[in-house]
Amino acid sequence: MNLLIKGARLISPVDNLDKEQDVLIEKGLIKKIAKGIKDPKAKVIEAKGKIVSPGLIDMHTHLREPGREDKETLYTGARAAVRGGFTSIACMANTDPPLDSEQDMEFVLSEAKKISLIDILPIGAVTLKMEQKQLTEIAKLKKAGAVALSEDGHTILDSNFFRRALEYANMYDLIVICHCEDSYLANGGQINEGYMSTLLGLKGIPNEAESIIVSRDISLARVANARIHIAHASTKESIDLIRQAKKEKIKITAETCPHYFLLSDEDLKNYNTNLKVNPPLRAKKDIEAVKEALADGTIDIISSDHAPHLESEKDLEFNKAPFGMIGLETSLAASFKLVEDKTLKIEELIIKMASKAAEIFNLKAGTIKEGAFADLTIINPASPWRVKREEFESKSSNSPFIGNEFNARVEAVVSKGRVVMENFKIV
Repeated sequence: MNLLIKGARLISPVDNLDKEQDVLIEKGLIKKIAKGIKDPKAKVIEAKGKIVSPGLIDMHTHLREPGREDKETLYTGARAAVRGGFTSIACMANTDPPLDSEQDMEFVLSEAKKISLIDILPIGAVTLKMEQKQLTEIAKLKKAGAVALSEDGHTILDSNFFRRALEYANMYDLIVICHCEDSYLANGGQINEGYMSTLLGLKGIPNEAESIIVSRDISLARVANARIHIAHASTKESIDLIRQAKKEKIKITAETCPHYFLLSDEDLKNYNTNLKVNPPLRAKKDIEAVKEALADGTIDIISSDHAPHLESEKDLEFNKAPFGMIGLETSLAASFKLVEDKTLKIEELIIKMASKAAEIFNLKAGTIKEGAFADLTIINPASPWRVKREEFESKSSNSPFIGNEFNARVEAVVSKGRVVMENFKIV
C-alpha cells in the first residue's frame, strides 16, 4: 500500500528543502513531493503542524548482543531506536565476544533483516578480541558490511600500533571512531575531577585524560592521512584541539551526546549512578564549550552513546556501579532543547542527527528527495511529555532523564516506506 504524509513541514537541509508539502511513498521510495497530492488508495498520515525530517541516524550505540542479552538485544535496541525516531543505528563492537570478524558483521545485518524495523549497522573492532595485539582483517570486515572501526570503551595506547591501524583502515576507506581516554590518568576515576569530586569524596578524572589522547589521535591522523571520528567529546580542551585540526584540513569529525550539553557534574550531588558515564559529566565551562562547538560546526554529530545496564548493577555504591546510560529514546527530545534555547536552528539539529552521519559514514540516507529511500521521522515540536521508567522499550532503564519533561516528541517513524511507529506507538 502507498503511504501519503499530508501537510507537514518537510526539512531536509542537504536538499535545500524547508516547505509545507505532502510526501507520496511507493514501494519504499519517495515517489513525489508536492502540495495537494491525492491518492485514494494510499494510507494517509495527517501531519499538519508536525516536522518531517530525514530518518534520524545514531552512529554510536551499545546493543550488548551477543553476550549480554540480559541488558539489551538487537531487537529491544531496535525498538528503543524507533521510539527515539531513528531509522538507522550503528552498534559498537565491544560485545562479549567482540564484533571482530566478517561472520559477526553478517550476524548483525541478518538479525536486523529478521527484526525488520530499522537498519542496524555493525561497527567492527580494530583488533582481534579487542586485545590490541593483532589487527582484525579489515578488508573482510568492510566487505561484510562494517560501516566503521572502533575499540570504543578502550583506547589503543600503543601509538605505533594505532598508526598502523589508521593506515590499514584508510586503505579501505573506513573511518576509525576514537574513544579518547588516557587510562593511566583516568585510572580509578569516577566523576569529573574538580570541586564536586572533592565534595563527594570520589576520585576524579581530569579533562586531560581525554584531551591528551585527542591530541595524539589528531597527530596520527595527520601522519596517516586517515579519517578519524572523535566519540563523545566532552571537554573544552578537546574541542579546541578538534577546531584547530579542522582548520588544518585534517580528516577529523566529532560527536557529542545530550548529557554533555544538558547535565554537569553538579547534578551528581545525590550520587545517582544513572548519571555515571564515561567520559564523565563535566563542569559548566565544558557545557558552554560543547554548545559553542555545536553551533559553529566543530562538533558534527549528536549521538546517544546508548549504554544499557541492569538495575541491579546500577543499584550499587557509586564506585562499584558501571559507567553508562541509555539514550536512544530521549536523544531527540533532549537535543531539541538546543533549538528551544536558540543554540541551534531546527535545520542545524537535523543535520547533526541525520544528514551529517549519512555523509560521514557513506550511508544512503539523511535526505528527503524523490527517488530516495523513504526513511522519515515525524516530530511533534509541541507535545509535552515526561520520561517514565516503565515506558522504556529498552531492556534497561538507566536513564539520567527519568522524571524530566521535554516538549518535542517523535510521533511517527517511516522506515523504507513502512510505518513502524504511529501516534507514539510502535506498530
